[in-house]
Amino acid sequence: MAVETEQDQIGERSDPGWRGRLGERIESQLARRIITALILINAAILGVETSDAARDAVGGPLQLVNQLILAVFVVEILIKLVAFGPGFFKSGWNVFDFLIIGISLIPASGPLAILRTLRILRVLRLLSTVKRLRLLVESLMQAMPGIGWSAALLLMMFYIFGVMGTELYGERFPDWFGTLGRSIYSLFQVMTLESWSMGIARPVMQEYPYAWVYFVPFILISSFMVLNLFIAIIVSATQEVHEMEQRQERAQSEQQAHVEREEMLDLLRGMSTRLEELERRLPR
Repeated sequence: MAVETEQDQIGERSDPGWRGRLGERIESQLARRIITALILINAAILGVETSDAARDAVGGPLQLVNQLILAVFVVEILIKLVAFGPGFFKSGWNVFDFLIIGISLIPASGPLAILRTLRILRVLRLLSTVKRLRLLVESLMQAMPGIGWSAALLLMMFYIFGVMGTELYGERFPDWFGTLGRSIYSLFQVMTLESWSMGIARPVMQEYPYAWVYFVPFILISSFMVLNLFIAIIVSATQEVHEMEQRQERAQSEQQAHVEREEMLDLLRGMSTRLEELERRLPR
């Protein structure tokens, strides 16, 4: 999803008339707050429906409210389609909302009954309606290239240490290092620091006293260096997106100030022209 602002979406409208005004209203702060509140209410209803006792007691009213909220979401999408036209699909967030609502409209009966569980995906619409959550997601998307290379480095470390572990300890510990797949899975457990010492490392060290030379470097590389590199990339991307947002806000403020100055100058020119006309009409 590209980093986009509400002003970019508004600027993509094909008609600056009634469709433009309609788009401004559906993208207004009040409309966003209403949609956010409905998403939270819908999430609470879906959570309550997981209780058999709650469904038996108030299942009917809950289902009715759920359908009404879904109807509001559908109307919101239709209004945006009318207001933005083809430009609606130029925004990744609009496409995301469209898919979420589309999934909710699929009949969840018969062989498609499993799709009922996908209704909870409506909660993900908070990512597009809440500005700060949207900023976090955009930051993650901005960081994806760096994360991809970091993941490649981590996979390379897993492969190297996996092959070494299979050759060194596979014969005595086949459950942990008998195959390359088992070695990589054991190394994943070691990377998460979940029972790695008493569960894997110390039993291996009882047979191979110098096995710490194998485990300690892997932990330092995977758990501390590479994972911290992931965090650094995400923090850097978040800062870049935040700075980009601030530049856009400054540009918008400067543009608004320029428009106001032009309006003021036009007003002064009009007043000056009228004064000149009055002076010519006055008898001398």
